[in-house]
Amino acid sequence: MQKKIRQQIEALAETDYRIFSSGLLPHTEHVLGVRLPLLRKIAKQLSKSDWRTYLQTAQDASFEEIMLQGMVIGCVKCSPEERFLYIQTFVPKIDNWSVCDSFCTGLKFTRECPTQMWDFLQPYLTSNQEFYIRFAVIMLIFYYINESYIVEVIHQLDRVQHSGYYVKMAVAWAISVCYIQFPEITLQYLQKNCLDDFTYHKALQKIMESLKVDKETKKQIRTLKRESIKIIKKRKE
Repeated sequence: MQKKIRQQIEALAETDYRIFSSGLLPHTEHVLGVRLPLLRKIAKQLSKSDWRTYLQTAQDASFEEIMLQGMVIGCVKCSPEERFLYIQTFVPKIDNWSVCDSFCTGLKFTRECPTQMWDFLQPYLTSNQEFYIRFAVIMLIFYYINESYIVEVIHQLDRVQHSGYYVKMAVAWAISVCYIQFPEITLQYLQKNCLDDFTYHKALQKIMESLKVDKETKKQIRTLKRESIKIIKKRKE
């Protein structure tokens, strides 16, 4: 089965797309250059066959083979308990933002058991592994920025402590989405938080880049830059 799948993936590889994808995935090796919609098509086919055997014997020889495993985990029919076991096995394989975010996109079953997934994510949020944390933060973005969880989501984001670039960018993205969905709550948080300067200013930048935020609001957000606040304090002194 694995040899056949490998051959199927290689047949779909495009040299130009491999070069393009590799440029977006620094430090990621063995990128073959297969477009994600084609991998999703293979994943759906596998989900209708002996997918358990596939996941138990799947190879990690390329970016696409790892991506495919994540897609299969997301689209198969099984109990939440079984799927959590496969997620737990898969997360250590994540070593780039693309696999991470695509994997999270496919875990739509989370909407059926939000409390169970929330509890499952907690150890990942406090991990010392960069992509463990990014996995958890991206899951918050996709499934928990809502009325039931917004306060706790912001609390969890403020607690994240990691120097990894992909963690910081994920947290910044999450905060920008929080602001767009819940501006008043998030604005109060932005005025008093424990974020490092890089993450904080990236969050502001993403808010200001959003097409869902009007010009006047963007001006207000701009005044929250820590450099601006320091200047205002000096003037008052």
